[in-house]
Amino acid sequence: MVSLPHLLAFSLASVALIALPGPTVLFVIGRSLALGRRGGILSVAGNALGLIPVILAVALGLGAIVAQSVVVFTIIKFAGAAYIVYLGIQAIRHRRSAMGASGVSLAHKSRRRLLAEGFVVGVSNPKSLVFFVAVLPQFVDYGAGSVVLQLLTLGLVFVVLAFIGDSTWALAAGAARHWFAKSPKRVEGLSATGGAMMIGLGGVLAVTGSQS
Repeated sequence: MVSLPHLLAFSLASVALIALPGPTVLFVIGRSLALGRRGGILSVAGNALGLIPVILAVALGLGAIVAQSVVVFTIIKFAGAAYIVYLGIQAIRHRRSAMGASGVSLAHKSRRRLLAEGFVVGVSNPKSLVFFVAVLPQFVDYGAGSVVLQLLTLGLVFVVLAFIGDSTWALAAGAARHWFAKSPKRVEGLSATGGAMMIGLGGVLAVTGSQS
């Protein structure tokens, strides 16, 4: 198992990283503005679940192979970016159905679909793969037992902390949308804004970053 000092050090480093707004935060805010608090939270949960296969790959040694392959890395990067752009376009297309009788309506999206969409974004984010490959091994105590188990433990700790942090952003953005819900036109505009944010994020992710 991971020693307590290593676990605490990793937790502090993770909290510091999660607190800095990045692509995942922009995705969560965009989804929450487009779909409301529940849609944002479900997207966060799906995104967190999508990190688990990535952590498993890193723990089993597959992550390093993918991270070092330019072709595989590029395919994953563009697939993830394209999917985020698609979600943004869908949010804009359905902006006029964003309001229900009592506020935000998710009638056109089931909970399972929202989780699945967040999952795809999480599992197809190559930057998460690179982060886990580069950072997790630094906090492993090689004299404290199974390295695979320690990598899995550290990865799951990050997932839990990320879920808490990203949920905070989702609730804040969802609350802002709820306040604007008094005006259907404003909600329509917020949905379009959230979709535009996701489209912009997808474009940025497609043209920036490397596999190093």
